[in-house]
Amino acid sequence: MYRIDSKINTNEKEFLENKESFLKLLKEFKTIQAQVCKGGSEMAVKKHKQRGKLLARERIDLLIDEGTSFLELSSLAAYEQNNNEFPSAGIVTGIGIVHGRETVIIANDATVKGGTYMKETIKKHIRAQEIALENNLPCVYMVDSGGAFLPEQATVFPDKFHFGRFFFNQAQLSANGIPQIAIVMGSCTAGGAYVPAMSDETIIVRNQGTIFIGGPPLVKAATGEEVSAEELGGAEVHTSISGVADHIAENDQHALMICRNIFKTLKKPEKQCLDVKEIEEPFFDPNELYGLAPVNLKKPVQMRQIIARIVDASKMHEFKAEYAPTIITGFAHIYGFPVGIIANNGVIFSETALKATHFIELCAQRKIPIVFLQNITGFIVGKEYEHKGIARDGAKMVHAVATANVPKFTVVVGGSFGAGNYAMAGRAYEPRLLFMWPNAKISVMGGEQAANVLLTVKKEQLHAQAKKLSSAQEEALRKEILDKYNQEGSAYYSTSRLWDDGIIDPIHTRKYLALGISMSLNKKFPEPKFGVFRM
Repeated sequence: MYRIDSKINTNEKEFLENKESFLKLLKEFKTIQAQVCKGGSEMAVKKHKQRGKLLARERIDLLIDEGTSFLELSSLAAYEQNNNEFPSAGIVTGIGIVHGRETVIIANDATVKGGTYMKETIKKHIRAQEIALENNLPCVYMVDSGGAFLPEQATVFPDKFHFGRFFFNQAQLSANGIPQIAIVMGSCTAGGAYVPAMSDETIIVRNQGTIFIGGPPLVKAATGEEVSAEELGGAEVHTSISGVADHIAENDQHALMICRNIFKTLKKPEKQCLDVKEIEEPFFDPNELYGLAPVNLKKPVQMRQIIARIVDASKMHEFKAEYAPTIITGFAHIYGFPVGIIANNGVIFSETALKATHFIELCAQRKIPIVFLQNITGFIVGKEYEHKGIARDGAKMVHAVATANVPKFTVVVGGSFGAGNYAMAGRAYEPRLLFMWPNAKISVMGGEQAANVLLTVKKEQLHAQAKKLSSAQEEALRKEILDKYNQEGSAYYSTSRLWDDGIIDPIHTRKYLALGISMSLNKKFPEPKFGVFRM
């Protein structure tokens, strides 16, 4: 492998201006993230602590191995929705290390609406279970929830990927031999009672955890029976009478210790082997990504320079370096793990798609994970390219991405527009993890292109009626479209709706990709299998 050549002058005006603009975006992101990670209101947090309970993130910190990182996912879920009453969608999910083993952790935040579930809470919980299933990771549920958020029952209860999917997924995880541990640290009501009931082992905290299908108010309404929560479904009941729980803990800390002890008994998975090298830090400073990250998406991006600040020793063995230059493909290492890199360096032409498809096939055959670095306006358009078969060749790339047998990881470093999003392993193509930088944009097309298209359509409609737009009306419509696309295309809009797994600081890209690759090795990669490529 050869070190990527870099002639970036970090003292140039353009570099410094871009860095300054990006750091403003990064500061805004970190301010928002810090506020959101506080959980619910000060009063709710105070009440929670007065009950002798730890906060959700404090619980996670005590569970994971000392000195290890917790990769929190979708921390800004539900941001700027529901009057911001559901910070982090009221649930903390992510991947941590427990006794040396990558583990999915799902922790209700009872300081946010009593840990109840609205639509983004459910989506986030299900996404975490999907990660556990596709990577063969144990799953720990820290249960402290009042169940479904009843005012939103129509958006949380009846559909395929609503509340009931939790238990379907639990059954699938169990059937695949994936361990699940539930720690009941507060309320566990109604359908939520199936979370501990369907786990391999369940821990419940004395005088704090409760499990019941119907709580005391419902029991009284239905039967007239008056009973306390503790009598109905407390720790003593479920560990000595019903058998729903297996271990009783005296407090949160004790419960987490029991959970860690359970992990000592778990069977270790047969891992996928990769040719792992000694870790080398990038030769070029990753902090320089702040000056390289595209803030103005109209300007060209030096993707090789971005790659050079992410991969080990800033080295890459580039594949087809002189052919189809609007995409960069090559082999490198990240924290010692071998990876195939596919990065946009312009629009996708037929030859671009063919080059990427060829490279994906190589990675699949060699069982090397693929990292997609997205900054894509889409596929080339026009009569010449349609005649040459851009749809056919683009389909090859989409097909290869969809059926590749190796783990895929996607980072949107700039724009992600149109079918380019699909071809570069967007959400629909099931990358193991998908992250966005704070400057990233994602939509069916750029705002200006959308404005021009929709204005043209509107003019044609009015022309058919012998009418036309005035200059003022045209400008107002253009502004309305641009504003809509700017809002809906932002990284915050995306991450709020869980179209990604979170916004990240660019200098953490390398670390997060390594954590993702490491977790993916807990499940053997299948043999490559592709369908029909139209020739």
